[in-house]
Amino acid sequence: MKKTNLLLAFLIPLVVLNACAQTKKNDIKKEQSMENKDVISKPNNPYYSNTDTTKLNIADAEWKKVLSEDVYAVAREADTERPFTGKYWNADDKGTYYCAACGNKLFRSDQKFSSSCGWPSFFEQENKNSVVYKSDSSLGMERTEALCGRCGGHLGHLFDDGPAPTYKRYCMNSIAMDFIPDAK
Repeated sequence: MKKTNLLLAFLIPLVVLNACAQTKKNDIKKEQSMENKDVISKPNNPYYSNTDTTKLNIADAEWKKVLSEDVYAVAREADTERPFTGKYWNADDKGTYYCAACGNKLFRSDQKFSSSCGWPSFFEQENKNSVVYKSDSSLGMERTEALCGRCGGHLGHLFDDGPAPTYKRYCMNSIAMDFIPDAK
């Protein structure tokens, strides 16, 4: 009886660990297969679309149901990821950046530049409706908050220290964006 209990005590964690590892492998395969598509599908988020530009007016309680905790914290609560930690801060792949909450097209990779601030930076938005602005006086500073033009989610801030021709720096949170690479 003791040998059976000992064997079970060893096997159960092993089976659970293997099952978790398998789930991670499957998740990675799904992400890799999504990289080759020209749209992103988020079945648990009915508001997500890479093509629909209809303005959204969704309550935060509803967003909390469909967004991951980290995306919700940035997009709906204006949190900020730590510098030099986001997946896009130093990326130079060619493609298009979209709002991680609603799928709205925000920026093209040719609008991105290396600013060394620790967050992905762009000198221009994709179109005049991609990003909207709001005055932000939090943290004892006067800044311009950059919000998704479709869902109003927090993306980051806009500064006047970017390169020509716009001299703007859209300092964005990686977690607030999705990316679709150009077809090769």
